[in-house]
Amino acid sequence: MNQSAKRYSPLQIALIGGAIATTATVSVFGPAWTRCVRAALQDSPKALVDQVWQVVNREYVDGSFNQQDWQATRRSLLNKNYSSNEEAYVAIREALQKLGDPYTRFMDPNQYQALTSQTSGEVSGIGVRMEVNEKTKRLTVVEAIENSPALKAGIKAGDEILAIDGKSTLAMKVDDASKLIRGKAGTPISLQLSRMGQNAFNVKLTRATIEVPTVRYTLRQEGNRRVGYIRLREFSAHAADQMHRAIRDLSVKKADAFVLDLRGNPGGLLQASIEIARMWMDDGGIVRTVNRQGDSEETKANHTALTKLPLAILVDGNSASASEILTGALKDNKRAVVIGGQTFGKALVQSVHELSDGSGLAVTIAHYFTPAGTDINHKGITPNIKIDLTDAQERQLASNPNLVGTKSDPQYARAIAALSSNNFAQYPVNQSSQSMSVRANDLKY
Repeated sequence: MNQSAKRYSPLQIALIGGAIATTATVSVFGPAWTRCVRAALQDSPKALVDQVWQVVNREYVDGSFNQQDWQATRRSLLNKNYSSNEEAYVAIREALQKLGDPYTRFMDPNQYQALTSQTSGEVSGIGVRMEVNEKTKRLTVVEAIENSPALKAGIKAGDEILAIDGKSTLAMKVDDASKLIRGKAGTPISLQLSRMGQNAFNVKLTRATIEVPTVRYTLRQEGNRRVGYIRLREFSAHAADQMHRAIRDLSVKKADAFVLDLRGNPGGLLQASIEIARMWMDDGGIVRTVNRQGDSEETKANHTALTKLPLAILVDGNSASASEILTGALKDNKRAVVIGGQTFGKALVQSVHELSDGSGLAVTIAHYFTPAGTDINHKGITPNIKIDLTDAQERQLASNPNLVGTKSDPQYARAIAALSSNNFAQYPVNQSSQSMSVRANDLKY
């Protein structure tokens, strides 16, 4: 189910930007409007420039526009002549820089398409994750995604991709291979594969639209506890549905506690973070936003929690935006104990607009606060149990991802210890582990 197709309030259909990529979507220039005017405006770079100016003028969260004369900016933009859209793009980016806000940004058509694909949680291709094997230097399948053409065709982890539609992959980068594999659903593609113990063979597939898994989970026996470990990579349009399935499945398997891993999660759809928060908490506030007029809107839990079992959340310096909304809600309501490093600190909401030529504009429209009224912007959320990984620990986990979320992962191990305590959610802020190496977090974008 694509959540962006639902009708929500402006708060609900906004997105929360990640630490690097700004993400948000609510457009006054809807698809119907865009189709009607695109032909008329696509050859008018000046009209595109003014379209961007108008959106910022109407929606930007800071009515002073960073103490800039925004009307003078418009006059300057419209006094120029642009021979191409690319020239207009340069002028637009220069004007937006005056706002001093890295999250209000212009995207060319390719960048905008990449953003919408990311937040939709869907790709059109065959459904494989790939890497260049360090030892063989060959393009290798890491995983065939569930219900994908690749899985149905029998492609397995470890298969080497020798050629894509006859083009050799020797020395090919993963990004370049991805571009060849992706394509319109329903179109054919042929791969030449190599598998241990077999001669090279060809596989013909048909591309399809595939739901990208953003939630991974497993049940672990940790001492006398059955712990449901859930890792959420981003808040895409399918994240809430996948989280719902994970909690239900782990509950059926008799989990008696949960660890929710948000480390490295840069954010995504605001609505996804709200829906997921409601799966963990019955009562209390989730987030409060304030727009440029000072109007405040608060979103609360609605008695739809799927579980009341003990919960620990893992975060780090790359947990941002929607991750921080979810973490702040569960921490402030004492629903979970938060463990790890200081989070990124982004408390701004963007809306994203498709423009007349297929490009896009992300505009910061609101500031958000945690349920306790905390402004985390440029500060982040301080975990209940603050434990940062040493450089050696980071290298170990990065070189062997299978250790993430195991007893060899110090932050996960500390979460298990916390869940074994009867007062697991009552740790004072800034409590540090006596048995772990703790240092200042230096993970920044």
